Amino acid sequence: MPFEPVQQEKLSYGVIRQIEGLILRGILRPGERLPSERELSERMSVSRPSLREALADLQERGLLASKAGAGVYVADVLGSAFAPALIKLFANHNEAVFDYISFRRDMEGLAAERAARLASDTDLKVINAIFEKMEAAHQKRNPADEAHLDAEFHLSIIEASHNIIMLHMMRSMYELLREGVFYNRTIMFRQRTTRDTLLDQHRVINDALQNRDPEGARRAVEAHLNFVESALSDQQKSDHNEVFAQKRLEHEVGR
Repeated sequence: MPFEPVQQEKLSYGVIRQIEGLILRGILRPGERLPSERELSERMSVSRPSLREALADLQERGLLASKAGAGVYVADVLGSAFAPALIKLFANHNEAVFDYISFRRDMEGLAAERAARLASDTDLKVINAIFEKMEAAHQKRNPADEAHLDAEFHLSIIEASHNIIMLHMMRSMYELLREGVFYNRTIMFRQRTTRDTLLDQHRVINDALQNRDPEGARRAVEAHLNFVESALSDQQKSDHNEVFAQKRLEHEVGR
């Protein structure tokens, strides 16, 4: 974690500002454990009393949380962008799924374009490392891992876009995706041909980013989400036809 020595100003205030900045930029994530008090005081070049004063202030304001015997963690400040009643509405209406994908296509296309221009070398290494994990999970034929890494890959691009508001908004949106509110990504990754196509699409996105090609990165993300939209539409049609066929069979048997 990129903690730095604190200079000039009241030490506890300097610690507060630095940790606030790390949370704001998404470097410290909800649920992430901070280093020990000793390590933090050494890395930030502050006394333990100053550090404790800063941590107490951040806990009082709900940004950090202390767990007995386990240390200090970043609080779950993410929350949901939507009320529970609206989340249930999303889950019960297919049109919300396609509006969600359309929203992602616009926002993530912009994020990929920004990341290709603004990402640090470290940002790009993180994205590439996640893609390599996706390749490994693909070889092991583990759809659950692939689905998890898919979310991490896309979020790493949003982080690399260096837009604070976009980052926190999209993290909240991805929590709903992980919970299966919009659709079950694991089902999609169970189909071999779909899995192969998805991996190829992520490779194209990664290559464009590593080559710092803003327009190529945007187009690759948009093409990927167009495919996801089409695959979900086909899946819904197939499910509908199966239900219709089952009801027809039950009707014929009952005659």
